[in-house]
Amino acid sequence: MDYHILIVEDDRDIREGIEIYLKNQGYIVFQAADGIEGLEIIEKKTIHLAIVDVMMPRMDGISMMMRVRELNYDFPVIMLSAKSEEVDKIMGLNMGADDYVTKPFTTMELLARVNSHLRRYSRFLEMKDSRTKDEKVYSIGGLEVHEETVEVYLDGKPVKLTPTEFKILLLLIKSPGRVFSSEEIYERVWNEQAINTDAIMVHVRKIREKIELNPRDPKYLKVVWGIGYKIEKQ
Repeated sequence: MDYHILIVEDDRDIREGIEIYLKNQGYIVFQAADGIEGLEIIEKKTIHLAIVDVMMPRMDGISMMMRVRELNYDFPVIMLSAKSEEVDKIMGLNMGADDYVTKPFTTMELLARVNSHLRRYSRFLEMKDSRTKDEKVYSIGGLEVHEETVEVYLDGKPVKLTPTEFKILLLLIKSPGRVFSSEEIYERVWNEQAINTDAIMVHVRKIREKIELNPRDPKYLKVVWGIGYKIEKQ
C-alpha cells in the first residue's frame, strides 16, 4: 500500500528535510506551509497520516486539527511543538491529535512514530472494512464496541472515536474490571516501549467526554488512582 503523508510546517527547511527522509522510506509526501493549505490538500488527496506544526501563520496547527476532526477524518496526526509549547501539546491531543514530537527531534524518532501510527492505522482500516457475520461485540450496560466494524454505540447512538481512542477503549472493554496501567495501555496500543505516557491521560479524558453522560462522575471508564484505568463491570 502506498501511504500518503501530509507535512504541515511553515519552516521550509524543516518541511523539505522531513520529506526527503519520508520519501526514502517509500512514502508519498505532500507539503503545506500552514493549516489552510493543509486542509486544501486533505480535501483533494487521500491522506493516511499528517505531521502538523503547532505554531504557523494564517491557521495554526491546533485550529487545523479541530477542523480535521470536525470533518470526520480519522487518519492519525502527529503534532510538532517546541518545549515551550507544553500547553499547546496537551490542547492538540484534546482536539484529536494522536501523538506529538518535541522540537528539536531526531529523524529516527519521527520516522519511528510515523511507522508505528501507520501500522496501527492500516489495521484500523482493515478492521473497518471487514463486515463479517461473526462480529465480536463487547458490551457493558448501554456501551457497545464492535471490534470488526470499528464502531461504538452508546444507548444505541453511534459514537465517533479516533483510531487511538478506539484501540484504548477496545483494550479496556475486552477485560471489564481489570485495571490497566498507563504504561501497559501505551505499550499495548502503540506497540512500543512506554517512555512518556502523558498522552494516555488526555485520550482517556476525550473518551470519557464521548461515552459518559457526566465525565466527572463516569459510569464506564474509571480511574483507579495511582494504578491506572478500567472499564467498570455493570
